[in-house]
Amino acid sequence: MQPPNAEVLQPLSSVDSSVMAASTRAQVISLYKMLLTESMKFPSYNYRTYAVRRIRDAFRANRLVEDTAAVERLVAEGRNTLALIQRQVTIGKMFETQKTVVES
Repeated sequence: MQPPNAEVLQPLSSVDSSVMAASTRAQVISLYKMLLTESMKFPSYNYRTYAVRRIRDAFRANRLVEDTAAVERLVAEGRNTLALIQRQVTIGKMFETQKTVVES
């Protein structure tokens, strides 16, 4: 006889893959938004536009990746990039320069 909550106690491998895919999709979208938000904080116009362009291109190039191991690797790489952008924004704000004509 099974306990009444037998389906709740199933191992993780039997969980519906669509639920995990939705969770991963939400994480990727959240990471994308955080990367764009942080990139827009660059004080330099050139760095800002370059970072936004690279982020958009990278996400477009990898939008069809479905292998979970590859997605996890790409998400980890994205988190490392987010940390790098945050450090560079902080450094950039310490040494601000004059705004260019494009920014005015």
